[in-house]
Amino acid sequence: LGKQDYKKTRPMLRATRLKAEAKKTAVGVKEVGLVLAAILVFLLAFYAFFYLNISNEVDLDLDPDEN
Repeated sequence: LGKQDYKKTRPMLRATRLKAEAKKTAVGVKEVGLVLAAILVFLLAFYAFFYLNISNEVDLDLDPDEN
């Protein structure tokens, strides 16, 4: 802790230290956003893969010579 803390009492110093440690260990909004964005991209890629796969199978089933 800095030199400005020399006048503080012991409980105040403990509270300041605990507050500083909580800031270090807290999960930031940026990290949560990045994780959610990664999951969203993965789900969209998964959906797009199966959508394209199914749409190609439907196109193959439509033979114009069958009529």
